[in-house]
Amino acid sequence: MALLKTHRLSKSFGDLHAVDGVSFEVRAGEIYGLLGPNGAGKTTTLSLLCGLLKPDAGEVIVEGTNFWADPNRARAMMGVVPQEVALYEELSGRENLEFWGRLAGLSAKEARQRAGELLEALSLTDRANDAVQKYSGGMKRRINLGAALLHRPRLLLLDEPTVGIDPQARANLLEYIRGLVAGGMGLLYTTHYLDEAELLCHRIGIIDHGHLLAEGTLAELQDRLGGDRLFVLEGDLSQAEPDHWPGFRERFRVIHKLDRQLVVAAATEREPAACLQELLALPVRVENVTLKRPSLNDVFLQLTGRELRE
Repeated sequence: MALLKTHRLSKSFGDLHAVDGVSFEVRAGEIYGLLGPNGAGKTTTLSLLCGLLKPDAGEVIVEGTNFWADPNRARAMMGVVPQEVALYEELSGRENLEFWGRLAGLSAKEARQRAGELLEALSLTDRANDAVQKYSGGMKRRINLGAALLHRPRLLLLDEPTVGIDPQARANLLEYIRGLVAGGMGLLYTTHYLDEAELLCHRIGIIDHGHLLAEGTLAELQDRLGGDRLFVLEGDLSQAEPDHWPGFRERFRVIHKLDRQLVVAAATEREPAACLQELLALPVRVENVTLKRPSLNDVFLQLTGRELRE
């Protein structure tokens, strides 16, 4: 069941079309990854989903109802974890959770009880009464997540929740997030770490310049690049111009090119051995050719032409 749907969602700021006709859905029990370079429209999209901004056109539908038909109902069903930690540093972890619980509409007793449950679930009980300013980055990220879960939302929006924390803290946080989805929650997840998206997300949408360029499972996105293999050529390719090689564009698709590397996919179904023979016959000095399965980064580069961190 779709907990969240967007239909041709659009938002402009003057001449800038930050979000332009974006449609996708987040289902119960899944993590939907929204990936894009800086300035692609991710943050504006999240702001539209949680009501911080009103769309110029299109709809945000939360469990079958337009967000703006009953915004209080929609907000009560979702939790939001912003990229910047939204905590009061001078308060303890417990006090922060109880404060955000009261803002979410819980009674003092409910907020106190729910804070205790989350502190235990997030492995923070032993530090519950310490000021947040004494917490590590990973502990702050866990409390930040807990603040969004106090009212037991069915839909969670996470904006790069693992930025700036160490690998162990990151692994622990991701494991907790997997548990939320196992319980039937739906998550919209943005991240700069492509390996996170590959391991965590059930479906992935790639956005750039406000447009949703592609979406699907990792396997479906990999199939866009030729299924199970890409050819990686290594050598001095700084002067190479594939567009000038006779017949090359009819036989291969360029995924991305660097001075020392060229990654291509076969444009038609052919045996790998035949493709290798053709690649080794190119009018450039090739030092090495390898085969690999397309990664999410390869898909991303092919669609956007730039690295995720640009």
